[in-house]
Amino acid sequence: MTNRICHIEIDEKGIGRPTPEIEQERRVAIFDLLEDNSFALPPRESRVAPDGPYRLGLAIREGRLVFDIATEPGDKVTEFHLSLGPFRQVVKDYFQICESYFGAVKRLPPSQIEAIDMARRGIHNEGARLLQERLEGKAVVDADTARRLFTLICVLHWG
Repeated sequence: MTNRICHIEIDEKGIGRPTPEIEQERRVAIFDLLEDNSFALPPRESRVAPDGPYRLGLAIREGRLVFDIATEPGDKVTEFHLSLGPFRQVVKDYFQICESYFGAVKRLPPSQIEAIDMARRGIHNEGARLLQERLEGKAVVDADTARRLFTLICVLHWG
Protein backbone atom coordinates (compact mmCIF):
# COMPACT_ATOMS: atom_id res chain seq x y z
CA MET A 1 0.00 0.00 0.00
CA THR A 2 1.43 3.37 -0.98
CA ASN A 3 -0.89 5.65 1.02
CA ARG A 4 0.90 5.22 4.31
CA ILE A 5 3.62 6.55 6.59
CA CYS A 6 6.80 4.44 6.51
CA HIS A 7 8.97 6.50 8.90
CA ILE A 8 8.32 9.02 11.68
CA GLU A 9 10.70 11.53 13.13
CA ILE A 10 9.77 13.74 16.06
CA ASP A 11 11.68 16.98 16.59
CA GLU A 12 12.33 16.91 20.31
CA LYS A 13 13.86 20.40 20.56
CA GLY A 14 12.09 22.28 23.32
CA ILE A 15 10.25 19.23 24.66
CA GLY A 16 10.59 18.58 28.37
CA ARG A 17 11.87 15.21 29.50
CA PRO A 18 8.81 12.92 29.37
CA THR A 19 7.67 10.76 32.24
CA PRO A 20 8.13 7.00 31.73
CA GLU A 21 4.37 6.74 31.04
CA ILE A 22 4.46 9.47 28.37
CA GLU A 23 7.54 7.88 26.79
CA GLN A 24 5.72 4.53 26.69
CA GLU A 25 2.67 6.17 25.06
CA ARG A 26 4.97 7.64 22.40
CA ARG A 27 6.74 4.33 21.71
CA VAL A 28 3.44 2.48 21.40
CA ALA A 29 1.92 5.17 19.14
CA ILE A 30 4.92 5.10 16.80
CA PHE A 31 5.04 1.30 16.71
CA ASP A 32 1.28 1.02 16.06
CA LEU A 33 1.36 3.80 13.49
CA LEU A 34 4.16 2.21 11.49
CA GLU A 35 2.46 -1.20 11.68
CA ASP A 36 -0.87 0.05 10.31
CA ASN A 37 -1.80 3.49 9.01
CA SER A 38 -3.52 5.26 6.19
CA PHE A 39 -2.02 8.57 5.04
CA ALA A 40 -2.63 10.16 1.67
CA LEU A 41 -1.91 13.56 0.17
CA PRO A 42 -4.73 14.98 -1.95
CA PRO A 43 -3.97 16.94 -5.12
CA ARG A 44 -3.29 20.60 -4.28
CA GLU A 45 -3.42 23.59 -6.58
CA SER A 46 -3.98 21.25 -9.56
CA ARG A 47 -0.76 19.34 -8.74
CA VAL A 48 -0.92 15.64 -8.05
CA ALA A 49 1.04 14.60 -4.96
CA PRO A 50 3.67 11.90 -5.43
CA ASP A 51 2.68 8.47 -4.21
CA GLY A 52 3.84 7.30 -0.82
CA PRO A 53 4.93 5.68 1.30
CA TYR A 54 5.87 8.87 3.13
CA ARG A 55 8.37 9.93 5.74
CA LEU A 56 6.72 12.18 8.33
CA GLY A 57 8.51 14.73 10.46
CA LEU A 58 6.51 16.26 13.32
CA ALA A 59 7.63 19.39 15.13
CA ILE A 60 6.40 22.44 16.94
CA ARG A 61 7.92 25.61 15.54
CA GLU A 62 6.91 29.16 16.40
CA GLY A 63 3.80 27.89 18.17
CA ARG A 64 2.60 25.85 15.19
CA LEU A 65 2.41 22.13 14.57
CA VAL A 66 4.56 21.27 11.55
CA PHE A 67 4.03 18.25 9.30
CA ASP A 68 7.09 17.75 7.10
CA ILE A 69 6.36 15.16 4.39
CA ALA A 70 8.94 13.44 2.19
CA THR A 71 8.94 10.41 -0.08
CA GLU A 72 10.37 7.13 1.20
CA PRO A 73 13.80 7.91 -0.35
CA GLY A 74 13.72 11.31 1.41
CA ASP A 75 12.71 13.77 -1.33
CA LYS A 76 10.72 16.67 0.15
CA VAL A 77 7.05 16.59 -0.87
CA THR A 78 5.38 19.28 1.22
CA GLU A 79 5.27 20.93 4.59
CA PHE A 80 2.20 22.29 6.26
CA HIS A 81 1.58 24.06 9.55
CA LEU A 82 -1.44 23.84 11.82
CA SER A 83 -2.33 26.28 14.55
CA LEU A 84 -2.00 24.71 17.99
CA GLY A 85 -4.82 26.83 19.41
CA PRO A 86 -7.64 24.42 18.55
CA PHE A 87 -5.71 21.54 20.17
CA ARG A 88 -4.83 23.21 23.49
CA GLN A 89 -7.93 22.28 25.49
CA VAL A 90 -8.23 18.70 24.26
CA VAL A 91 -4.49 18.10 24.86
CA LYS A 92 -4.82 19.56 28.37
CA ASP A 93 -7.87 17.36 29.04
CA TYR A 94 -6.04 14.33 27.66
CA PHE A 95 -3.02 14.87 29.92
CA GLN A 96 -5.29 15.30 32.96
CA ILE A 97 -7.22 12.10 32.27
CA CYS A 98 -3.98 10.21 31.54
CA GLU A 99 -2.59 11.35 34.90
CA SER A 100 -5.75 10.04 36.58
CA TYR A 101 -5.53 6.80 34.62
CA PHE A 102 -1.86 6.16 35.45
CA GLY A 103 -2.59 6.85 39.13
CA ALA A 104 -5.70 4.66 39.10
CA VAL A 105 -3.83 1.69 37.65
CA LYS A 106 -1.66 1.66 40.77
CA ARG A 107 -4.42 1.87 43.38
CA LEU A 108 -8.00 1.43 42.16
CA PRO A 109 -10.11 -1.64 41.38
CA PRO A 110 -10.54 -2.71 37.72
CA SER A 111 -14.09 -1.31 37.45
CA GLN A 112 -12.91 2.21 38.32
CA ILE A 113 -9.88 1.92 36.06
CA GLU A 114 -12.18 0.89 33.22
CA ALA A 115 -14.40 3.96 33.75
CA ILE A 116 -11.40 6.30 33.64
CA ASP A 117 -10.05 4.49 30.57
CA MET A 118 -13.38 4.95 28.77
CA ALA A 119 -13.19 8.69 29.46
CA ARG A 120 -9.58 8.72 28.27
CA ARG A 121 -10.55 6.99 25.01
CA GLY A 122 -13.38 9.50 24.52
CA ILE A 123 -11.03 12.47 24.81
CA HIS A 124 -8.51 10.69 22.58
CA ASN A 125 -11.21 10.19 19.93
CA GLU A 126 -12.17 13.86 20.21
CA GLY A 127 -8.53 14.85 19.58
CA ALA A 128 -8.34 12.49 16.60
CA ARG A 129 -11.54 13.94 15.07
CA LEU A 130 -10.18 17.46 15.55
CA LEU A 131 -6.92 16.46 13.84
CA GLN A 132 -8.81 14.97 10.88
CA GLU A 133 -10.76 18.24 10.54
CA ARG A 134 -7.59 20.35 10.73
CA LEU A 135 -5.87 18.17 8.11
CA GLU A 136 -8.74 18.56 5.64
CA GLY A 137 -7.37 19.48 2.21
CA LYS A 138 -3.81 18.78 3.36
CA ALA A 139 -3.77 15.05 4.20
CA VAL A 140 -6.30 12.25 4.46
CA VAL A 141 -5.97 9.94 7.45
CA ASP A 142 -8.26 7.26 8.86
CA ALA A 143 -9.50 7.33 12.46
CA ASP A 144 -6.83 4.98 13.85
CA THR A 145 -4.03 6.93 12.18
CA ALA A 146 -5.49 10.19 13.51
CA ARG A 147 -5.62 8.72 17.04
CA ARG A 148 -1.96 7.70 16.92
CA LEU A 149 -0.90 11.04 15.44
CA PHE A 150 -2.88 12.81 18.16
CA THR A 151 -0.88 10.87 20.77
CA LEU A 152 2.32 12.12 19.14
CA ILE A 153 0.99 15.69 19.10
CA CYS A 154 0.36 15.35 22.83
CA VAL A 155 3.94 14.18 23.32
CA LEU A 156 5.14 17.28 21.43
CA HIS A 157 3.14 19.42 23.87
CA TRP A 158 4.81 17.76 26.86
CA GLY A 159 6.77 20.23 28.98
